[in-house]
Amino acid sequence: MAETLVYHNSPPSLLPLYGKALLARQEKGGSMTIPDLSACLLGASTGGDSLKRYRKVCGFTPHSHLPLTWPHVLAFPLHLKLLTDDRFPLPLLGLVHLRNAITQYRPVGAGENLDISVRLGNETHTTRGVEFDLITEARSAGRLAWEEASTTLFRQPQKDGEPTGKKAPPELERYPDTVSLAAPESIGRQYARVSGDSNPIHMHALSAKAFGFPRAIAHGMWTKAHALAVLEQQKGWRPGAIRASCQFKKPLFLPGTAQLNWKTGESGWDYQVLNAKGDAPHLSGRIDWL
Repeated sequence: MAETLVYHNSPPSLLPLYGKALLARQEKGGSMTIPDLSACLLGASTGGDSLKRYRKVCGFTPHSHLPLTWPHVLAFPLHLKLLTDDRFPLPLLGLVHLRNAITQYRPVGAGENLDISVRLGNETHTTRGVEFDLITEARSAGRLAWEEASTTLFRQPQKDGEPTGKKAPPELERYPDTVSLAAPESIGRQYARVSGDSNPIHMHALSAKAFGFPRAIAHGMWTKAHALAVLEQQKGWRPGAIRASCQFKKPLFLPGTAQLNWKTGESGWDYQVLNAKGDAPHLSGRIDWL
């Protein structure tokens, strides 16, 4: 495994990393392998004005502990560092976020310092292309408090004679509880300012069209965070050890409205963010109490 990049207190600067991301890069031919790259940020501060702005943008209420998704934002510069590394063989702007699973072993206090580590792993070749995980761990005083696996796809054309892998979508199940969500035109820029994720497909309609989208689309992690922010205000929510996973489906175009639809259970909740008509999912997920 390659040597781990180590940062103390402050993560790598995003501006030069975005400069590298915008440079054209062609995937390498032949047998492509995701390299064993890793990085860590020691002594990351979890509080401050950035946290306050993040809570406001995503809809989390003020609390003594962190929003479940906040460590993902703290780790984002490390994610970008690995994905723009010269040894990483794929173009960053061609990657698609498929799934995200966060496990919180205990609530993390706002202002608590964390040691955050990120690595690439779990490479899989599927009929759609290459999938791999960005695996993130957050430790406090040496003990694992939070971890995440973000599964990413790089699409590759099918070889002649290979099945496409396309299947009919499963029948959409409707859950008993529903609230409306609003995604204003500016939410991509608002989320980019607090998260650092300034992918052009989220920023403006014009920049999104350059990548084949009719309008800008909401960040998947904003949609997940906003859904969790609403769910944690519902009766029966338990703020302790928890696992929140989701699969990203159809893009949420901006501006737009959506429906957060869920059902509660003793061991966990199922949830989904549907389009305004309620007949197609933007994401579907599960919350498990540990």
